[in-house]
Amino acid sequence: MSNLSNLPATRLRWKPQAWRPWGTLLVLFAVLLVPAYSQAQVFTWTREQMLKYTAQNPYERFPDGRPKVPDAILQRVMGLSAEEVLGIASRGYPNQFVDGMQVLHPGKKLVGRALTLQLMPLRADVAEAQAAEWKAKGGARFSHQTAIDMLEPGDVFVVDVFGSIGSGGIIGDNLAYYIWKTTGAGFVIDGAIRDLEGIAAFDLAGYFRGATPPAIRNVMVTGINIPVRVGNATVLPGDVVLGDREGVCFIPPHVVKDIVDAADITHIHDEWTRLKFDERKYKSSEIYGSPRDPALIKEYEDYLKLKLGAERYAEYVKRKSASR
Repeated sequence: MSNLSNLPATRLRWKPQAWRPWGTLLVLFAVLLVPAYSQAQVFTWTREQMLKYTAQNPYERFPDGRPKVPDAILQRVMGLSAEEVLGIASRGYPNQFVDGMQVLHPGKKLVGRALTLQLMPLRADVAEAQAAEWKAKGGARFSHQTAIDMLEPGDVFVVDVFGSIGSGGIIGDNLAYYIWKTTGAGFVIDGAIRDLEGIAAFDLAGYFRGATPPAIRNVMVTGINIPVRVGNATVLPGDVVLGDREGVCFIPPHVVKDIVDAADITHIHDEWTRLKFDERKYKSSEIYGSPRDPALIKEYEDYLKLKLGAERYAEYVKRKSASR
């Protein structure tokens, strides 16, 4: 064993001037860290964080800062299909579609604003600390129902439960009924539900990985209204949720209007295409995807202008020219 008393004095001498810069940095780090931690709300983004990470949102917000895409825009989203949202991939959002989920009512669209919940496998020390902190803030029992009680009309309950079926049904027929009556929309649960027979009787939209008899178990809440993962998609609070027979899309608020505007063009193009097919005069390749004959091109453009109106058609032409 070494004897410190035998080491050269030069190796034991304290040199304040050498340590001063590092000490200063450590002090600054502590000063910056402590206020940030003490001001942060556990389990959810603060309003400031919500504003920061959804800064491109052009619409009003809920009091906590969550983007509130207008109902009028949501109504237009109702007319979209998953294919018509794929254009967001070219805008830097290639991971916003989730497939492979079970669909509660395949003929019913799901549209609304995401309210997110993150669940993780239960760990006793963390769960106990959570419960104590929540109680100190005056809260009642802290659970997944804490998030459910935050739902607003037009919300979609989006739950990251790491795809687990063994964690039990996150909701059963009673909580599904509450979600239905509160939001008018539905849920996306990357995990299990229970009481499927009862839930199927409700006219709400729902997506889930599977159904199982046991209730929720062995999980804990680790985040409400924070980014969550559903399948391969990253979902932020306030994202517009679109679910159809093929799967679920999560659309950032700042691109949703461009998506629905582009879809209007697609719908008109499809309508015109089928009208031409009904004439039984053309091969499919002469009309679809786009006509090449100058007379047919003009006919389509006139039809598009009629359907869009002069002002929107002018905007369409301007965007089309700018993209060339």
